[in-house]
Amino acid sequence: MKKILLLSALAALSTCASAGNLVVSVIDREGKPVADAVVVVSPANKTVLPKKSLPLEASITQEKMQFLPGVTLVPVGAKVRFINNDPWDHHVRSSPAGMGQFNASNAGFELRLEGKSEGKPAKPTDITLDKTGVMGATLMGCFIHGSMRGYVYASESPWASKTSAEGLAIFEDLPDGAAQIRVWQADQLLDVAPQQTTVGAALAKSVVQLSVVPRRRKL
Repeated sequence: MKKILLLSALAALSTCASAGNLVVSVIDREGKPVADAVVVVSPANKTVLPKKSLPLEASITQEKMQFLPGVTLVPVGAKVRFINNDPWDHHVRSSPAGMGQFNASNAGFELRLEGKSEGKPAKPTDITLDKTGVMGATLMGCFIHGSMRGYVYASESPWASKTSAEGLAIFEDLPDGAAQIRVWQADQLLDVAPQQTTVGAALAKSVVQLSVVPRRRKL
């Protein structure tokens, strides 16, 4: 089924390859597709913008002691709304991913989210990712419940996407010319080396392999 979906996606893009399209496949150390990896494309030509922009607002729900979604992708400057649907409080701390510990003073943020009372709506809390240090991946965790982990990726490039269940990120109508591909994934602690590609009339394809097998997220 996954192979059929991949072939369908490639076929659809091939019909309009002259528009400048790119398919990035992210696989793990064992060659299996990786979902929810962030793929950022930085074209050398900065004058063209995507027809569909990244959302300027996003919501992250805390439910059953999880961040939902586990990875949120927004542009720098976006507003992120946190909603606690658990009946207990969550004290959320954040820091740039890769620091190894939470440090709200280092371009992160710190929130206390009141638990949801039965029969009453949850009280949302908004933050704006407008600080330079919040760019890229930010690790979120609950100080009260140490097992909780979630990530926000604030992209400087408007050409960014999360990979599908098939490990694919598809970009349409990219500007012709050179472009750099960067991939971030929560369990990949060492930066993946950027790839260079050239966008043109032919459909461009790139495969990025991680050096880890990501942990399965509990349901």
